[in-house]
Amino acid sequence: MLKLYYVPGTCALCPHIVLRECGLDYTLDKVGRDDKKTETGDDYTAINPKTNVPALTMKNGQILTEVAVIVQYLADQAPEKKLAPPTGTLERYRLQEWLNFISSEIHKGCSPLFNPKLKDDAKAILMPRLKQRIGYAAHALADQEYLMGSYTVADAYLFTVLRWAPRLGFDLLPWPVLKGYMERIAARPAVRAAMKEEGL
Repeated sequence: MLKLYYVPGTCALCPHIVLRECGLDYTLDKVGRDDKKTETGDDYTAINPKTNVPALTMKNGQILTEVAVIVQYLADQAPEKKLAPPTGTLERYRLQEWLNFISSEIHKGCSPLFNPKLKDDAKAILMPRLKQRIGYAAHALADQEYLMGSYTVADAYLFTVLRWAPRLGFDLLPWPVLKGYMERIAARPAVRAAMKEEGL
């Protein structure tokens, strides 16, 4: 059975949502933020030496890491859900384009802002670039409900990282289109179920 290692409210929410969307059987193992011990008593650093979440134990027992990779693997386990275009198609590369953009430009743009020691002048340097990247995604949503027209794993990822905005001290008001986007995704049964399971 698939097992997802997670910390509530982190980027691990994205593959958690995708597991629910795909209707796959899975178990969860919560990782301690500080001691890196799992809820089942394992040393997470031995499972994933990168030490960050998420990690997924695949059906063959191997460990897979990195959100953008995990969600594609999961989508391929349930192709009938159409959460990712077929491998080898141009649309699949477009999906990977979005996943990489969200990962490298928005997710990692947010990461330093979680550091309580980050000075205001450093935030002032980082924030404009992050907002420009969010603006790019908002522009893509100006005339369609989802990043690729129909809902995919990329939307689960963007939803996950945009949820952090209030915690990071900025809001999404400059991009009105994102309000409806976030509400549409938050209303999905799989999203509600994953968030409830994480206590969010």
